[in-house]
Amino acid sequence: MRIFDPHIHMTSRTTDDYEAMHAAGVRAVVEPSFWLGQPRTSPASFRDYFDSLLGWEPFRAAQYGIAHHCTIALNPKEANDPRCAPVLDELPRYLVKDNVVAVGEIGYDSMTPAEDTALAAQLQLAADHGLPALVHTPHRDKLAGLRRTLDAVRESALPAERVLVDHLNETTVKEAKDSGCWLGFSVYPDTKMDEERMVAILRAYGPEQVLVNSAADWGKSDPLKTRKVADLMLAEGFGEDDVDRVLWRNPVAFYGLSGRLNLDVTGTEATHEGNSILRGAPKDPHEPDPGPQAPVRVPATEA
Repeated sequence: MRIFDPHIHMTSRTTDDYEAMHAAGVRAVVEPSFWLGQPRTSPASFRDYFDSLLGWEPFRAAQYGIAHHCTIALNPKEANDPRCAPVLDELPRYLVKDNVVAVGEIGYDSMTPAEDTALAAQLQLAADHGLPALVHTPHRDKLAGLRRTLDAVRESALPAERVLVDHLNETTVKEAKDSGCWLGFSVYPDTKMDEERMVAILRAYGPEQVLVNSAADWGKSDPLKTRKVADLMLAEGFGEDDVDRVLWRNPVAFYGLSGRLNLDVTGTEATHEGNSILRGAPKDPHEPDPGPQAPVRVPATEA
């Protein structure tokens, strides 16, 4: 089984997660830019973060056989902070990078005028750069947030078929589908969607233009939720072709709209800008095992 997680925040995960994801069949991910868990204080912190999404995270992912791409944006939560707003002027220099496959996450958090401004500006940037857009719908008052989102898309220069509306649920899926946008679902252990609800939505609305992700951010989350959805789809009578469509071909088709998607993971360097994920020198396979070592006793005067 091959899996493409189209929305996962690997910055907040460990290398153990990369290893487990690869074992579960994950071979590609897209990491959307998002908030840090605490307020940023200047655009400079965004620049360092964007650089890590374009350098360090692809390096980490490749060590475990996973192709890593990203999306770049001023996220909705921080669009309300005047200290962060100037980053909008910084985005064009990043949106031309090869590994950037969409503008995102953009959209709404609290549905403020500042978020309106940031969303409209970034939809225009997506259109200007020939990129699709990944749109975050709010966690509160979701239907009103979806409708406001779709209004902004209709008023923009970006066609609906180049927009992925994420964090959908049972209350928002029909209107999102009717809009012509792509449909994104984040599957979590306790909140948003779970595997059973996701499979029920797939049964009701079909697998066309549906993307399932684990998000896997700073809070309680599970980077293997994509595999768990796939397994439940099979157990509930979906065919392997449907699973492959939802978990692989749909994200490939959507992010392929960027013209930049490269799913090959070639041989990687040992370090990235002089840094490595390894700790200590690798063991020489020809060196004999020294066996159990006697404990080192520290004299009382040195303890």
